[in-house]
Amino acid sequence: MAGSWGCPHEVNDRCTKINNLPCNPGMKGCELAGRYRFVDESKNERYWEKKAREQAAAAKPPSHHD
Repeated sequence: MAGSWGCPHEVNDRCTKINNLPCNPGMKGCELAGRYRFVDESKNERYWEKKAREQAAAAKPPSHHD
C-alpha cells in the first residue's frame, strides 16, 4: 500500500498559499522549500543554503567571555 501526503494549501491542484498557481512542491514560496530535498535539483537551492548556514554555525568556535 502506497502512502501519500496532502498539502493543506493545495485545492484543486492549485496552491492557495502562492497566488493560486499550479501546485509544484518545492517551488519558491512553498512551505516544503528548504526543508526537504527534491529529485529536481533546481528546487533544492534553499535546502543547500540552509545546510551551508548550519555547517557554518557548527564550525564557528564558541566565544569565550573572560
